[in-house]
Amino acid sequence: MPDLQQHAEDLDALTAAPHHHILLFENEFVGVLDTRVPPGQFVPLHTHRWPSALYIRSWSDFIRRDADGLTIADSPAIAKVPPESALWSGPYRPTRWRMSATRSCGLSASN
Repeated sequence: MPDLQQHAEDLDALTAAPHHHILLFENEFVGVLDTRVPPGQFVPLHTHRWPSALYIRSWSDFIRRDADGLTIADSPAIAKVPPESALWSGPYRPTRWRMSATRSCGLSASN
């Protein structure tokens, strides 16, 4: 896995996918993002460089691909996350997403 700290700022979620990520709060300790992906949308190539706590408001099936187009995650093959769930996510390298027919919404907090 590449050093995620070396990814260019232009691949940061707020910069590379601003229509899907909104900064709700930020200080020297934490940043909180609101993530919304409408049905059937493609989310541009972006990264989340820091580990984060996630609060999933609604879940949708998705396919996550890396910069070379290789499938990293295909949600129908993994367990579904129930709405109103909290979970932990490590940082991940640049990926693009394709959402299914339902809306996905979540909050993330990272430092």
